[in-house]
Amino acid sequence: MSAFPPLPAEPSHSAVTPEVLQLGDTKEHPCLRADAARNRARLLEAAARLVAEHGAAGVTMEAVAAAANVGKGTVFRRFGDRTGLLTALLDHSEKKFQAAFLGGPAPLGPGAPPVDRLRAFGRAMLRRSVEELDLQLAAEPSPDRRFSVPARVVQRGHVALLLRQAVPDADTELLSHTLMGYLSPVLIHHLTRQCGMPLERLESGWDDLVEQLTG
Repeated sequence: MSAFPPLPAEPSHSAVTPEVLQLGDTKEHPCLRADAARNRARLLEAAARLVAEHGAAGVTMEAVAAAANVGKGTVFRRFGDRTGLLTALLDHSEKKFQAAFLGGPAPLGPGAPPVDRLRAFGRAMLRRSVEELDLQLAAEPSPDRRFSVPARVVQRGHVALLLRQAVPDADTELLSHTLMGYLSPVLIHHLTRQCGMPLERLESGWDDLVEQLTG
């Protein structure tokens, strides 16, 4: 999967809302035939039911095929593999999140100082990850794809842009990776479920980290 190019300079708040980028398979044609779109929706509905009933661990290609009453090959042709299927389930949430930080109300969206937007971005990411943690962990890409998944490219590019605005002389490319590491679903799982830390502590820690990096 190819990564999206770096994000351009962010427009003013009065400009046209930036394009919301796709999380899922970039090979997916944007205008599926009506029957193909219905089949895809039926498969995702079946997968969502399995998540609700059994957690993300219960979502296998075989289980989705059985729940949707289709052949296993149909599921593989549509989503490629289990990670692709779970990524597609996260797509709707990702689109809403991108719309919020690219063109929604301040401070998450344009119109607030960059440091305030960084704080709001991290807090929103943390809340979203806690709510969707099982699904995000199940869809976690392999190490060779972890940093090239389009959604993560967009998110890190946004963080790097805000850092450039806040601390223009810093190594914002490296610092943006540092900040995104704090927001990793794997780390959030360890801190919240294995260490028992409340979300509020993670949010305060994020604010402290942003403050330290931006001065």
